[in-house]
Order: sequence, then C-alpha cells, then structure tokens
Amino acid sequence: MSLSECKYAGTPQMDNRYNLHSLSTSEKYRRRPVMPLFDLSPANVPENLEVRWVPLLSLTSLRSISKVKVASFLLGLTLTLFIMASYILTWDRKGLLFTPSPFQLRPVVILTGTEALELPSEKSFIDMKLLVKSISSKLEYTPRKVPDEKDLFSVIPRQFLPGIKSPCWHEELSSNVNTDPYRRNLFTLRSKSFRAVCDYLRTHFQEHLYHRDGKQYRLRCLPYFYIIGQPKCGTTDLFHRLLLHPEVKFTTMKEPHWWTRKRFGYIRFKDGFQECFPVEDYLDLFDLAAHNIQEGLIGNSSGDPSKLQLIAGEASASTMWDNQAWSYVRGDEEEAEPPFLAQDFIHAVQPNAKIIIMLRDPVERLYSDYLYFKMANKSVEDFHQKVIESVRLFQSCLSETSLRSCVYNTSLSNAMPVRLNLGMYIVFLLDWLTVFHREQILVLRLEDYAANLRVTIKKVFNFLSVGPLSDQMEAALTKRPMSNTRRAADRSLGPMLHATRDLLREFHHPFNLKLASELDNKAKT
Repeated sequence: MSLSECKYAGTPQMDNRYNLHSLSTSEKYRRRPVMPLFDLSPANVPENLEVRWVPLLSLTSLRSISKVKVASFLLGLTLTLFIMASYILTWDRKGLLFTPSPFQLRPVVILTGTEALELPSEKSFIDMKLLVKSISSKLEYTPRKVPDEKDLFSVIPRQFLPGIKSPCWHEELSSNVNTDPYRRNLFTLRSKSFRAVCDYLRTHFQEHLYHRDGKQYRLRCLPYFYIIGQPKCGTTDLFHRLLLHPEVKFTTMKEPHWWTRKRFGYIRFKDGFQECFPVEDYLDLFDLAAHNIQEGLIGNSSGDPSKLQLIAGEASASTMWDNQAWSYVRGDEEEAEPPFLAQDFIHAVQPNAKIIIMLRDPVERLYSDYLYFKMANKSVEDFHQKVIESVRLFQSCLSETSLRSCVYNTSLSNAMPVRLNLGMYIVFLLDWLTVFHREQILVLRLEDYAANLRVTIKKVFNFLSVGPLSDQMEAALTKRPMSNTRRAADRSLGPMLHATRDLLREFHHPFNLKLASELDNKAKT
C-alpha cells in the first residue's frame, strides 16, 4: 500500500475511515480530540489548616442600608452568582469541577499553630509524595502490544542490496525518464536548502541511473541510523559534527519530521490537516547520499569501493516522543493509549536500523525548552507558574488513567503550558525497546557530551561502525563551536527559581531512577 494514500496502516482493520483526503471539512474538525477538563482545586490540605468560606455580606447588615443600596447589592450579587455559575461544570462524588482558570473560586485558608508564621506556597497544594508514589507504582506497566506490520509501504522492498552498508535498492523508472523527478516533492516548498539540492540532483539525475535488460533504475536508500531525540538535548550539535565525517551523509535538511507528522498530513498539529507527504518525497531526501553510493556501484568492480561504506542518517528530535498523529487520524475512536507509534513503522521497513538518543537532565531540559519556544514575556516566575499548572494537570490525569495514557495524551499535552511529558524519558525508551534490540540503541547524556566531546564522539563512531578520523578532521570536529546555544536575552534571565528546581527534581525522580536502572541492567546483559 502506498503511503501517499495517507492511511493508517498499523493494523489489519484498516479501511477508508483513515483516508483523510476523503473527509469533508466538518468531518475533519469532528475527528479532532476534545480537550478534557481537569480538577485544579487544591487537594490534600494539611489537617491543621482550618478552611472556611468567608461570607460576602451579613444579611442582618442589610437593615441599615437604603433601598437603593439594597437593590445595587442584589444586582451585584446576582452578577457574581452568574459568573460563578459559568465556571461550574458539573457535580459528582468528588465535588465541583472547574475549568482550568486562574479566577476559579478558592477557599480562604486560615492558618493555625506554627504554620501561621509561614505563607502558603503553590507547592503546598500539590502532594508531591503522593504524586511520586503514584508515578512509581505505575512505572511498572505491561509492555504494549505491537501492531501488525504487514505491507506498510509497498514501494520499500523487504530485502536490500548486498555489499552496501546503507539500506538501498534499485527502483525501476517509467519509460518517461525525462520528466523532472522532483517537481512534486512537498519538502521543496518548505526548505530552500533542499530546493537548491534538487536543482543539482535533477541536473545530474541521468548520470546516476543504472541500466539492466533494457530498463533504467535509480538507487533508493533509507537512513542507516536515526537521531531521534530529545529536544534541547544537543541533537542539532551532534548532527553538524557527524556531517564532518566523510562516511556519514545526512538528509539535506534536519528535522524532516516525516515519521511523526508529515506523512499523516500535518506540519504543525495546531494548523490542522494540510497534505500528506508521500514516502517517495521522504526518499528524495537521501538521493544525494544515494548518488554517492551509486558511484561505488558503477561498472561493478570499477567503482570506488569506499563509497559502498557510506551511511545515510536522519535527525528529527520529534521521532522519539511525538505520536500525536494517532489522536487526529483516529479521533473518532476512544482509545486510552496510542494503537501505533512511530517506531512500529520504522521497524517494519528497517528492523536493523541504529538509533541514537540524546538526553539531558529533564529539569534543565524543560527550562531550556521554555526559553527557546516561548517568544515573549519570559521570566523565572512565569516559568514557575507554568510548571505548577503542568504538574497539576498531569497529577489529575494520572489519578484517572495509566501512566502511558497521560504521557501520550494529546489533549493533556496541548493543555500543559510547558512540555513536562518530554522529560519522562523512560516511558519512551521502554516503548522503543519493544521493537528494537538494546544493542541497536545508543543513549547519550548531554552532560557527558559537553564535558568530554572527543570521547563521546568516538563512542558514536564505534556505534555506527565508521572509520576513525584523521588528526586534522578530528581537530576540526572537536573545535567546532556548539550549535543552537541559548540566546543572549534568555541567558540574562538567569537560572530558574530554587523552588521550581526542587519541585521538578522531586517530580522526575522516579522516572530518572527507573531509567538509570533500565540502562544499567541492559548494559550488563
């Protein structure tokens, strides 16, 4: 089945319901997930706090007030009650549920005893011990069931050419070889660099064709390895350094986001469905590498054998975690956890792929993420409030459903003002390990990468089985300035508040503990 049909091909129950081209505009909006409402009212107030509702006005005091003032008061009271009623959504056994608004009704807290000397903080309304205990208990979950992988991509063969390190094959061309092969590529519309590369590729296209039995073929290749995540963990810098190795050929553009978004027809989910990027467009991104590899095949033994050892790579920091497409493609079905993930499709076509993951202290990652993606009105206080709100939302979700459901929940992710879930590395890693073997995945720490770049880069080279660099190339690679560093204006804001850091460290502790245990255990096996 061609992916240009833009259908979900993860299970045998596939049908035309998932052909987004056939949906009307109203149907597309109907299939979008509905934003859930979470209970943000303070929970687990300490026992020595006396909570009372302060009356707005005593009724006995009305006797000394004029009729005009009484009428004004009643009018104001009516308006107040009307506004309060607009926030009340429902009543159940748990009490009132309110929309996540900063103006929600809250009880007046009267402090007694020694705590009367302390001001209540936002953190005091989040029972972190209870939340951490809940996270720890739900980290021990049953591995998910991997969907059926049959016939996902009809244009990609099951077997690749022998003697070539990268996964490549010959694709037969139609009789009209003079037609521009890149004229409809959707990546050219959004990448000037790739558009310039296509100009070069089409000029030299005929030179790299393979002729056999009166037919013409072009060499097609998939990535030998993927840098899959995480955001703000140094993937851009690693991408640019690996480009300096003569055996490594990347896509012309970093972050194609094809496996997670564009093949489903989404560039930014907030912009809605646009147009599916077919698999042929994605393969075009590796044609420059394919042309280099083809030079090693020309004339059989007369070619350059070293060209056969070239490897292609792809780097999209969304590949590890971004699986929001399932909630849009299958928005009319209520499923607690995603039925398919990006790694299912990658493994289906390329079970021997090598995966590189760059991680970082999740507390610092989140702050860096906030500074990079928020464009205005940034401050450490604003970050603190956004962290508080995100933790509350996650806590509310976790009280109702599984950990994986909350980590992958699209509506929850859209509701959280900071991307808290991206730092829950262990959940994503365990799901990648359900389809790929541990030896196929290299996990790096940004802290180690920054502290000893030379050692870490050699570890990557060994993992990819590429030759050592010359002294001159190694010097150029290690002396290259760091890429995508923090902007000067963001550096001026300074570090996050101590209270924010303490809260986030406590929140991430069970995730980090499980991650350390998993990586250590796997290293010993």
